[in-house]
Amino acid sequence: MHTEQDWITTPVTARLLRGALDVEHTERGVLPHRLPAWARAQCGDGQLAMAESQPSGVRLAFRTRATAVELDVLATKRVYPGLPPRPDGTYELLVDGRLTERAQVAEGDVLTLDLASGSARTRPGPVRTLRFTGLADAEKDVEIWLPHDETTRLVALRTDAPVEPAPHGDRPVWLHHGSSISHGSNATYPTATWPAVAARRGGAELVNLGFGGGALLDPFTARAMRDTPADLISVKLGINVVNTDLMRLRAFGPAVHGFLDTLREGHPTAPLLVVTPLYCPMHEDTPGPGAPDAGALAEGRLRFVATGDPAETAAGKLTLTVIRDELARVVRQRAADDPHLHLLDGLDLYGAADHAELPLPDGLHPDAATQHRIGERFAALAFAADGPFATGRG
Repeated sequence: MHTEQDWITTPVTARLLRGALDVEHTERGVLPHRLPAWARAQCGDGQLAMAESQPSGVRLAFRTRATAVELDVLATKRVYPGLPPRPDGTYELLVDGRLTERAQVAEGDVLTLDLASGSARTRPGPVRTLRFTGLADAEKDVEIWLPHDETTRLVALRTDAPVEPAPHGDRPVWLHHGSSISHGSNATYPTATWPAVAARRGGAELVNLGFGGGALLDPFTARAMRDTPADLISVKLGINVVNTDLMRLRAFGPAVHGFLDTLREGHPTAPLLVVTPLYCPMHEDTPGPGAPDAGALAEGRLRFVATGDPAETAAGKLTLTVIRDELARVVRQRAADDPHLHLLDGLDLYGAADHAELPLPDGLHPDAATQHRIGERFAALAFAADGPFATGRG
């Protein structure tokens, strides 16, 4: 057992974090953000604020000889009245790239979200300590992946040997933006989200800007991506635009052009991959908005339904089928002058046959097994020797 004198406390700074675009120092710890402060200031949406503060793909990364590591954290636990309790977020310890241990904390702040009324309230909770012991007494690279779907403040990092930021190495940086599916909805562990699976198989350094409910072609997201160093870039668009009923076809095409224009301002020749929506029966031919099924909520289940009318597509309302066609048109038009722009059909990642085998549990989000399948398929298609990301890895 270590005494207080054995421990070295190292301040948690941006130099020790990967996958975060900003670090906020609060009275209750360091809060990693996946959008910079100026971008957060341009949107008052509570859903996006919650999603971008959930550290999907964010990890501490340091080099050390330490045999023991302690991390004090303040987690935010989400509670949905009437629904089963959510599992605690998982922290994963990787040593020299190999998964070594997983840990959880059972307490923290409690955020109660009522899906029926839309109300939210927070109750403060305690800081808890994660302990990883028995590590080899040798120089090694350590990563602690934070829970992908649980906002986490980092209060203190203690080790029994000095730490320094891990070297970045020569792996290409892959910057990805998408919806809750890219965020990692229903993934069991932070390294099991589909982008994390694909990055590991593709040998890339992941920066995951998948935001639950937040892939809405926001200009500030495009500017944040423009200003983020990256070798490979992908954007997965469609499902949130439909299920929020955010815009019509007239606005969607120009918005996609504008988003891609902004990305190209900062990354003029990086491989840029546009990914169309995965298969989702409720929105294939039925517009949004999507909404929780009141009957399912009354039974203690979460399920989503489409509330639009298929006939409204004639007036420009969007469905996933319409969006796939429009994205293909935009990419085809731009690719004539942009040889580094590519299209990936989301149905090749998860299509109707996959749905028959692995249906979406709530009608909208894939389960853990499907997350893994999507990641494997993306890696096989994008990172292949003849894939769109091959030229960005040299």
